[in-house]
Amino acid sequence: MSDFSNNIINQRFRKVYLELEKHNLIKGKSDIAKKLGTYNHVINSILKGQRNITVDQLHRLFESYGIDANFLFGMTDELFLEGVRDGEIPALSMNDRQKGGRENIMLVPERALAGYAMEHQDSNFMDTLQKFSIPQLEGELIAFEINGDSMMPTITNGDIVVCEPIERGTSLRDNHVYVIVTDVVVAKRIQQLRNENEVRALRLISDNGAVYKPYEVELEEIRQILKVKCRLTTHAIA
Repeated sequence: MSDFSNNIINQRFRKVYLELEKHNLIKGKSDIAKKLGTYNHVINSILKGQRNITVDQLHRLFESYGIDANFLFGMTDELFLEGVRDGEIPALSMNDRQKGGRENIMLVPERALAGYAMEHQDSNFMDTLQKFSIPQLEGELIAFEINGDSMMPTITNGDIVVCEPIERGTSLRDNHVYVIVTDVVVAKRIQQLRNENEVRALRLISDNGAVYKPYEVELEEIRQILKVKCRLTTHAIA
């Protein structure tokens, strides 16, 4: 069997795959295979250096994930195109919401945020929430309607952020956007504040920093943390 592992494009594709996986932009080979119009075993063969990625698959990769073509050809070390940076939230249209089928995303509208903060562990409250689905977004997810401008331009007023609840003690990533539930529900970038290498608190940071200043919450004040996976917006997607 031929060895394509020394091909610079295949080497860089492996780096792209790991980076997309790290940032939760894909969930394994099946996700990226669908986007590239191929099959799991083909992606697996490319990653193992057993075949080359095709030109058509490269074009689909660039268009689907904002990958800089120059990175694949070894001409730059910047993996993403300008504007597609670490900690950015993928944007989808509100039209991507679907009713019917396996509705795995529970929507918390703005008017129910206070109730969610107090009752998110109450199955009776959760059962009252509307549910919907989005193609390729799997797992039990929670979506929150955002009111206000504190996270502009990343999240605009009226956007819906789709989130994955994470277990307490799970490693967090500084500068990424999370929904933090205390006695209120907020979407903020975080910085972990440590005392002798132990995280003691989170600094919550608004992207609209000219108006909204960072503030800190102690870990014991936090009832739940959810990782923002994407946002649904009615605004134009660049």
